[in-house]
Amino acid sequence: MMMMMIRGGGVGARTTNPGSSHAPPFRCRCSARPRGGSGRPTRGPAMSSDSSRLLGSPRPGYGTLQHDTDTSCMEVTGYRSQPWRTALCHVCCVLSAGLLLLLFHWRPSLRVRARCKPCALGQADWVIIRDRFGQCFTARVQTEMLGESSLEHHPGARLEDRKSSIAVGVADEEESRDTIRLHQEEHNVLRYYLFEGLRYVWMERRQAYCRVSALDEGWTCAELHLCRAGLGQQDHSSRRKIYGPNLIEVPVKSYAKLLVEEVLNPFYIFQVLSILLWVCDAYYYYAACIFLISTISLGLSLYETRKQSTTLRNMARMSISIRVRRADGEEAMVSSAELVPGDCISLPLDGVLVPCDAALLTGECMVNESMLTGESVPVLKTPLPDGGGAAGTIYSPKEHQRHTLFCGTHIIQARSYVGQEVLAVVTRTGFCTAKGDLISSILYPKPVTFKFYKDAVKFVLFLAVLAFIGTLYSILIMMKNQVPVGQIIIRALDLITVIVPPALPAAMTVGSIYAQNRLKKRGIFCISPPRINLCGKIRLVCFDKTGTLTEEGLDVWGVISLEDGRFMPIIHEPRRLPAGPLLHALAACHSITLLQGQPVGDPVDLKMMESTGWRLEMAEEDEGELPGLQCFGTKVLAMMNPPPEEEQPPGRKHHSPMGILRRFPFSSSLQRMSVLAKLPGDDAAWLYIKGAPEVVASLCSTETVPADFSQVLRHYTADGFRVLALACRPMSTVRSFEDALQLTRDVAESSLTFLGFLVMKNVLKMESAPVITLLRNAGVRPVMVTGDNMLTAVNVARSCCMVGPNERVVFVTASPPGRDQPASLKFIPAELSQGEKQPEDAQQWDGRLHLALNGKSFAVLQEHFADLLPKILVRATVFARMSPEQKTQLVCSLQELDYCVGMCGDGANDCGALKAADVGISLSEAEASVASPFTSCHANIECVPTVIREGRCSLVTSFGVFKYMALYSLVQFVSVLLLYTINTNLSDFQFLFFDLIITTTVAVLMGRTGPARELGVRRPQGALISIPVLGSLLLQTTLLITVQVLSYFITISQSWYVPLNSTVTAPQNLPNYENTVLFCITGFQYLILAVAMSKGYPFREPLYTNVLFLVVLMLLFGLLIWLTLYPLGFPKTLLKLQDIDDLNFKLLLLGIATLNFFAAFVLETALDYGLLGCLRKLRRKKASSKLFKRLEKDLSQQPSWPPLNEPLFATPRMSIALVPGSVSIPWDAACR
Repeated sequence: MMMMMIRGGGVGARTTNPGSSHAPPFRCRCSARPRGGSGRPTRGPAMSSDSSRLLGSPRPGYGTLQHDTDTSCMEVTGYRSQPWRTALCHVCCVLSAGLLLLLFHWRPSLRVRARCKPCALGQADWVIIRDRFGQCFTARVQTEMLGESSLEHHPGARLEDRKSSIAVGVADEEESRDTIRLHQEEHNVLRYYLFEGLRYVWMERRQAYCRVSALDEGWTCAELHLCRAGLGQQDHSSRRKIYGPNLIEVPVKSYAKLLVEEVLNPFYIFQVLSILLWVCDAYYYYAACIFLISTISLGLSLYETRKQSTTLRNMARMSISIRVRRADGEEAMVSSAELVPGDCISLPLDGVLVPCDAALLTGECMVNESMLTGESVPVLKTPLPDGGGAAGTIYSPKEHQRHTLFCGTHIIQARSYVGQEVLAVVTRTGFCTAKGDLISSILYPKPVTFKFYKDAVKFVLFLAVLAFIGTLYSILIMMKNQVPVGQIIIRALDLITVIVPPALPAAMTVGSIYAQNRLKKRGIFCISPPRINLCGKIRLVCFDKTGTLTEEGLDVWGVISLEDGRFMPIIHEPRRLPAGPLLHALAACHSITLLQGQPVGDPVDLKMMESTGWRLEMAEEDEGELPGLQCFGTKVLAMMNPPPEEEQPPGRKHHSPMGILRRFPFSSSLQRMSVLAKLPGDDAAWLYIKGAPEVVASLCSTETVPADFSQVLRHYTADGFRVLALACRPMSTVRSFEDALQLTRDVAESSLTFLGFLVMKNVLKMESAPVITLLRNAGVRPVMVTGDNMLTAVNVARSCCMVGPNERVVFVTASPPGRDQPASLKFIPAELSQGEKQPEDAQQWDGRLHLALNGKSFAVLQEHFADLLPKILVRATVFARMSPEQKTQLVCSLQELDYCVGMCGDGANDCGALKAADVGISLSEAEASVASPFTSCHANIECVPTVIREGRCSLVTSFGVFKYMALYSLVQFVSVLLLYTINTNLSDFQFLFFDLIITTTVAVLMGRTGPARELGVRRPQGALISIPVLGSLLLQTTLLITVQVLSYFITISQSWYVPLNSTVTAPQNLPNYENTVLFCITGFQYLILAVAMSKGYPFREPLYTNVLFLVVLMLLFGLLIWLTLYPLGFPKTLLKLQDIDDLNFKLLLLGIATLNFFAAFVLETALDYGLLGCLRKLRRKKASSKLFKRLEKDLSQQPSWPPLNEPLFATPRMSIALVPGSVSIPWDAACR
């Protein structure tokens, strides 16, 4: 068995079995560790739960795969088929009349366990997979002959020397011999299974199934460059069998198969059995209507399901012809479906849709990655390092994303500068690619774990128990009345169809559907309606900064140059700089390229180049070299031309053009980029670099960095400016284009000379501050998560009111352990970090404290201060310099504190966080946003309070509809039991009138009420099994029973009352007085409940705003009043109503209904405003079940936390020691 990340899309062998808890004897677990984390799985079951037991009693097939790119885990158990078990299952299926087969369809894992026995994974025919959410799936192990090759001799199968490590347990001698014998018999047999589209192949020496992509992990950059020679035909054929076709197959089932699956759904089986029962009971019209409605509903469901699958398949499908190199030197055009990892492909210069993940080997590509990142700005891809220290690094798509072409992205333009072709080597295919990962997140989203849905299932089970009790009562009554046995059975079963409403699941989605439509009208699109209800419980929202809180583009504010080692005053027009390294760095240090004559690239680069007045010039592939490019004495990638002489500052030295030899692209992990450029007449080139000031300064010679570097940097970042540092270095060893290609980045970017700062202004969006203020006033905690500088982030947080004017900011600075010092942690007030004096009057702060930390500190806290991290997360508001992976880890850490977390970003660097959050809201219209539940076409955060308001409205609507449907069932249940007592029942059309005309119409329309205009502090109830909900149901049920029983006894006490003939059963004894009275009273009760359950304030608009619902209610009330007072003609005959000549009695019935109406409202009002408050005062306040609330309560009682300016050290004994000389405080005590 093994545990690894389950990702990818679905092909065939995925069947679900949620909730299974079988624990077979042979299992093997693999846990995944998040990058930069503490080694604890972010989700799923903890490995320690049974690993010790496994290690104590090892079995063959036991192993652990620790995969550093995985974020979740799964558990795989092997089973081997046994013919006698299979034959026995067939016999049992026949004897059970197919019921066992139906059970196997619902629970596929039971079928595997019944027909197979547990075995070592290497001998398995079937595997049962338990994912991190506890869901069970089954997959059949498939075999395929590899011919001469073997999986163990695959050139990529060298996992021992890589980041993935296999720990194989010691097998029992006998079982080990069996496994060895098995593989001696199947030497060249490939064993694999498919799960969510991904192949997991059996590794013989490791006794474990590995994801097929693991075979090609661990390649170095230099090894990938060796692949440019291409694969031989035999090697290609072998890999084709191992990896399978390069296709992202989304299964689209036929209508016949969909029909069978839908009909075998428990809901439809219940419907079919109910219809058969009603036919046996002579309720032909009712059965026909329900059959017709169910058929139409089924047809629409099949159509929508197949339509969605077809749309997704069309989005995922990609088949193009592409040129592939072969080992014999030939090139061939092949279908992209035939590509395998290791193939060397030649990319057309005019662009192409990338059919796989590939590492770029030669040339440059301008790529549109909006499908994956949501970023509409094209990205420049440069070749993978070849030569030097960088060539020996392990290739990683994340670490080398600037050299990786991702599947589904579009190459706008390709350029070759060495040779005639742009070459790339295929690294991943099919569902292992970036696009495959995106499709899989749509096909197999994270299940919505919401207490509301779990409680709904529990309540339906309670109704089933109540139905059983009512059935026993009805059997006793009818036996007493000497009703025939067949009639007793039919009546008892009919009672179950009354109290368990089959329409309940559909009715509960009404609120979400209306909310989804309202959101669509506001330009907010939702692809996961169940998550709308989750929006109503959001307690914390993480915001990206650039492009979300602030404008996407940056404007150049100015340049700060150096003179004699000191900073000069800022120059607001960089084009006025004198000719020199600083101007050259501004003009050349970018990744801009020309597309159809227009410069394209990063907005920062475009603004920077524009501010200098310099222009980019590049040679087109069909034009040869431009005349100006020949002045550099070597080939260049591009040329930067200075502005015309009349535009240059007067009296300054005339600028010369520059030729760009090579670019080292920006890396989020390195936080910098650099270029090699050459001036005409110079023998050597220059390296220019720009990036994060702290990073660039660390690469510069100390004597070139001004003493007031930090002070000047703080001055501008504290004012909200974005600051980039620039530096340079002469490269005497680089004289030509070929020399530049041989230079490694780590050698080039060292011993630099600091040049100055580029200061850019990032404007706050006008909507940001009002929205953040609104959220804070509503008790929703806003948090900023950005990759920008800490001081800039804090300034933006203050500007957008995330941090109030009188609220204090404290920086959390954590340092990793050194040689002689453990990891340390310090809380530094922001005013001290900026060189200000600590205020003597501490009263100027209003008590609210905000912590701010960067990505490095977050990583140290995760690893060395894990017990202190929750308290910091509860108080932290600003997270700066966070990598995309750390953003995802932060969201998961907040969820572990029981926050319902929302994430709002533009999708550029936060796709992972958007997926991980309970509610992800993307401000991008790109295809990648499909992996986020919500997408706003308006690029501002006004969508956040809108989504929360709609979520609260939808949640309250779901509660109201649920309570209405439950009470509707109870009303009908009580009335039917009363009628059963006197051996009668409702008529065929009375059931139709209640179920279709009243209940269905009301349940559908009561959800149309929109959300409240104000976003208040109160949050709606999230649990059905709670005092407010259960209290409401109990009191309303008591009232309903009282009214019905009272009406019955008043009826039989009338002088004109004629008792029912008990020897005749329904429907032959209709009409009668009891039936007619209960029909009128229960009809009013259905409408009264609809009004009482349609609450407005504080989460929804008043009832009168739902005009259509109000009109329908008035019509139905009028119809019932007419049927009560003057039931004439066809309606009376159709509904089988008894004539009652006593007008006073009819008016009495209306009076009882009116009292019922007011009593229902009194009860709901008492519950909402009186009873609950009294209960809170009477019962002792319990500790909250939410971890973050308990932490907040503890922190409110510790005004001195955090200890400011006192370093804390992580000690080997897991304790925290204060400064030397102080008392050592145990870790737990320090964290409490």
